[in-house]
Amino acid sequence: MNSPLLAPPELAPDTLRVIPLGGLGDVGRNMTAFEINGEILLIDAGVLFPEDDHPGVDLILPGYDAIAERLDDVVGLVLTHGHEDHIGAVPYLLKESEKIDIYGSKLTLAFLSSKLQEHNVSSPRLIEVSDGQRMKIGNQFDVEYVAVSHSIPDAVAIFLRTAGGTVLHTGDFKMDQLPLDKRLTDLRAFARFGEEGVDLMMVDSTNAEIPGFVDGELKVEPALHRVFDQAPGKIVVASFASHVHRVQQVINQAHEHGRVVVFVGRSMVRNMGIAQELGYLECPSGTVIDQSEMESIGEDRLAIMCTGSQGEPMAALARMAQGTHPNIEIGPQDTILLASSLIPGNENSVSRVINGLSRLGATVVHKANALVHVSGHASAGELLYCYNIVQPHNVLPIHGEPRHLIANGNIARSSGVENVLIGEDGVVIDLANHQAKVVGQVDTSYILVDGATVGTISEESLKDRRILGAAGFITIIAVINVNDHEVVSVDVHARGVSDDNAVFDEVTALIESNLKKEILNGVSDTYLHQQNIRRTLGRWVSSTLKTRPMILPIVVQS
Repeated sequence: MNSPLLAPPELAPDTLRVIPLGGLGDVGRNMTAFEINGEILLIDAGVLFPEDDHPGVDLILPGYDAIAERLDDVVGLVLTHGHEDHIGAVPYLLKESEKIDIYGSKLTLAFLSSKLQEHNVSSPRLIEVSDGQRMKIGNQFDVEYVAVSHSIPDAVAIFLRTAGGTVLHTGDFKMDQLPLDKRLTDLRAFARFGEEGVDLMMVDSTNAEIPGFVDGELKVEPALHRVFDQAPGKIVVASFASHVHRVQQVINQAHEHGRVVVFVGRSMVRNMGIAQELGYLECPSGTVIDQSEMESIGEDRLAIMCTGSQGEPMAALARMAQGTHPNIEIGPQDTILLASSLIPGNENSVSRVINGLSRLGATVVHKANALVHVSGHASAGELLYCYNIVQPHNVLPIHGEPRHLIANGNIARSSGVENVLIGEDGVVIDLANHQAKVVGQVDTSYILVDGATVGTISEESLKDRRILGAAGFITIIAVINVNDHEVVSVDVHARGVSDDNAVFDEVTALIESNLKKEILNGVSDTYLHQQNIRRTLGRWVSSTLKTRPMILPIVVQS
C-alpha cells in the first residue's frame, strides 16, 4: 500500500476509471470519482473530523483537487446516506461548482438542503431517488439504488452499469434482520446483481475485523430501559445528531416512563425537526418540549438528547462536562448515556468528557459498561455472506483504516475472489473486460478547513501549531547599534515554557556576548544575527530545560 505509483495513463475508450478521493485509510471523508468516455460521476462527499495532531482544524475534506479542473465534466453526485462523513463536504464542493446535480433519498436530501442553507450555498438540482429506482445519469452511467440497513434511515447502495463494466458500491451497511424501520438490506437485489455479473464490488470495511454478525438495534432497548427505570435525576443521552433510530428509542422510553425529551445542540434540533416533519421520527403528543420549557419540568422527568458523543470540544456534552453549558448543570443525581461507538482517533476526547462528567458525580453509561449502542456497519460474517451471494470478479475494500481494508480483503479472498485491490486514497483503478487493475496514483492530500479558510493551511503551519501547543514558544528581541558596536538590549518573552522569565537570565547574557562578538567582527546582516540567536537559545533550552519550543528571534538596528 505504500509503494509510490506513477501518474495514470490517458484513459482508454469504454474503460471505467475509479479514483477514491477519500475513505481509504481513514474513517471519514468518503468520496469516489468514476470516469468513462469523458464523463465523471461522484459518489458521496463527506468530511473527516480532525484528531489531536490537527490543532485549530475544524474539518478535513476529500482530496478533490484531482478533479478540480474538470468539474464541468461531472454529470452528478450520488449520496448513499445522510451522515456527515458522506455529505459534509458537499457545500465546499458546490462552492467550486454550483452546477452539479445531486441525487439522494428523501431524508438524505433534507439533511443536505438544511446544510446548504447554513453555508449560504445556492441549491443545485436536488433529485430525490427511491429504493429500486433505476435511471440514466449523463450518457454513460446507468444507476440503480438499493435499500440497505444502516444507523440512519434511507441509506442506499449503488449499482452502476457502464460500458467499462458494472460496480456495486455498498455505501455503509449492515444486515440487521429486525431493523426499527422494517427496511432490510435488499439481499435479493444483491443476488440479482450477482447473477447479472458484478465486475467490481466496493465494500464497507469499518467492522471487517469483528467476527460474526453485528447486533440488531433492538438489542439496545433493555439497557435503555434499565437506565430510564433506575435514574433518579435527569437523563442525558448523547448520540450522533443524525441517528434517528436511537433518538426514536429514547423517545419511546421517555414516553413509557413519564419523561419529556428536550433536544439540545443545533444539529440535533435541526435534524430531528426534519426527521419529525418527514415522518421518520414519531413523537407522541407532549413527549418532546422546547429547551426554553425545561425549567418548569422536574429533573426526574427530564430526558435530554444532545450532541457530543465523540467528545467534540464545542458540543453540548463537552460543555456540560466542563460546567460551562449555559442551560444545563450536571450533578450527582444525573445519568449520562453515551449512545455511540468510538470513531478511531476520538478516544482521548471521549475519555476527557467521561472523566469530567464523573468528577461532577454523574453516573456515566457507555458502550464499555453496557450495551447502549450497536454498530451500523457489517461485521466479518455479514461481509462473507455478501461476497458469497454476489460473487464479484474484483473487490476494492473501502471506508476504513488500512487494517480494516486489509481484513476486508482477506474475507473477500476467503470467499474465492481472486483479484482484491488494497489501496489508499488517490489510487487509480481501470476496469474493462471484467478486469480491474491499478494503473497509477493521483494526489488526494488533505484539504483542511479552519474557520472560513479552506485549503490554505499547509503541513508546515500544522507543524508550527503542534510545537506551539506542545512545547510553547520563545520570542527574543535584540536591539543593536552596529555603528557604535553595541548591544542596546536583549529581552526574552516565553509562553508555555516557564512561568518565570528570570530563568532565561543566563542565556540572555550569553546571547548578548555572542552578538557583541559578531558586531565587532563586522557582521551587520540582521538575518545572520537572528540565526546566531536561534542556535544559541535552542542549544541552551534543549540542554537546560529539556524542551524544544518554537523560537522567534527579532533583531532591530537602532
